[in-house]
Amino acid sequence: MSLQCVLVEDEPLARKLLQEYVSMTPGLELLKAFGNPLEALEFMRENKVDLLFSDIQMKEISGLTLLKLLKNKPQVVITSAYSEYALDGFELDVTDYLLKPITFERFLKAVEKVNARIAEKARPLLNKPVQERGRSAADDFMFFKDGSKMFKVKLADILYIQGLKDYVKVVTKEKQIVSLQTMKSLEESLPTDAFIRIHNSTIVSFDAIEEIEREQVKIGKEYFSVSDSYKKAFKAFIEEKKP
Repeated sequence: MSLQCVLVEDEPLARKLLQEYVSMTPGLELLKAFGNPLEALEFMRENKVDLLFSDIQMKEISGLTLLKLLKNKPQVVITSAYSEYALDGFELDVTDYLLKPITFERFLKAVEKVNARIAEKARPLLNKPVQERGRSAADDFMFFKDGSKMFKVKLADILYIQGLKDYVKVVTKEKQIVSLQTMKSLEESLPTDAFIRIHNSTIVSFDAIEEIEREQVKIGKEYFSVSDSYKKAFKAFIEEKKP
């Protein structure tokens, strides 16, 4: 399903460039591009919009004022030549702030952030521990976005998860998925009786652990170190699992 977006940019060349970027990006559908923010405001009051790209300094009203006037605010990506407005933008909960000149690579990263936010909001029930939902671990699942695809993954199939800066790599029995989200948010989403964090960059599945020796955990052919910060919690976790 495509994200329906709107562009608000009063500079014709900048507006044309963003239109080209949208057309080149899988999963984006441009509803309309506006040079006048007031016209955009009227359009968004009457139409459902998933994502708004908006400049800040415009003749009629600023992009920040536009955001404040929106009652049902979509995901927002600011496009501006002025970095001093970044704090104001993030206080209005914008998803990303693109500084001009905007490269296509940077544009794509912003879209990935938008998709990650939407995916997170779409699974409120999936973020609760398994016990709270009365389901077995074998049946529980989460969604992970990798590129333009959304993967449904059973928690029972996850072997381990590794953090890669702003991304996580989810390794299952059959595949690897790289998704834009933080280790902290993912750790909070996983059931605490089935997964344990053993390092700043590593979360492992208890069922996938084959051996534990000398502060190392073996899963398949891979070995993972248990860092000093997580040794106490890991030991307590293992003790609770003993019959």
